[in-house]
Amino acid sequence: MITLTPAAAAKVQELLTQRGTPESGLRIGVRGGGCSGNSYFMEFCEAGSPTDDTIDTNGVKLFVDLKSMVLLGGTEVDYVEGLMGAGFKFNNPNVKHGCACGESFSA
Repeated sequence: MITLTPAAAAKVQELLTQRGTPESGLRIGVRGGGCSGNSYFMEFCEAGSPTDDTIDTNGVKLFVDLKSMVLLGGTEVDYVEGLMGAGFKFNNPNVKHGCACGESFSA
């Protein structure tokens, strides 16, 4: 299961409303690449495919393909703001090694 913190869900809902698609959801997944082998991605999504897991977390629909679910199971996505900027942070318990940028990992 993948979850969004209340802060992350509020930010996603804000972004969906700004783009005029408040009923849409968010596709979260993993692609090959980055300095550690895998990188996270997030994109707006109208609907999932038949093979996706669909998760409702804090009022946001997440669509996750089965391959990504294996690498993301148990992940919590947070939205953080700080002096160095703001953004989404993946707290993934499956990570064996991550790079310094925090955007790629190996599992």
